[in-house]
Amino acid sequence: MTYHHLTIDELTMIANFRDQGVKAYRATKLLHRSLETVYRVYRFLAAGHTLQEYYQHYRENKAHCGRKAIQLPTDEVTYTKAKVAQGWTPDTIMGGHSAVVCGRFTAFSSGAILICGPCR
Repeated sequence: MTYHHLTIDELTMIANFRDQGVKAYRATKLLHRSLETVYRVYRFLAAGHTLQEYYQHYRENKAHCGRKAIQLPTDEVTYTKAKVAQGWTPDTIMGGHSAVVCGRFTAFSSGAILICGPCR
């Protein structure tokens, strides 16, 4: 299941629908969003909060989504730095050292050796 985060445009449209008195189930059909998603915004606004407050909370919670970056162990970092200083290529480094936390693509794709992202 894929999940698409709400954009500020969609939030504005939901708030406008609520202000115009449009029922939430009608707004869900027009926006192609889940009923609970629209009801959540409706309830938040009905409680006296603003759209800016909702978006701020939404962005804070959205930051917790997804896989967190993997921190390489210290011995792996020193090994990799030493081999890079000697002029080794990423293929050679990864092939010669078996205790690697993540793959070659994730360890070297962004040029950062210390942190590797999700393996794709």
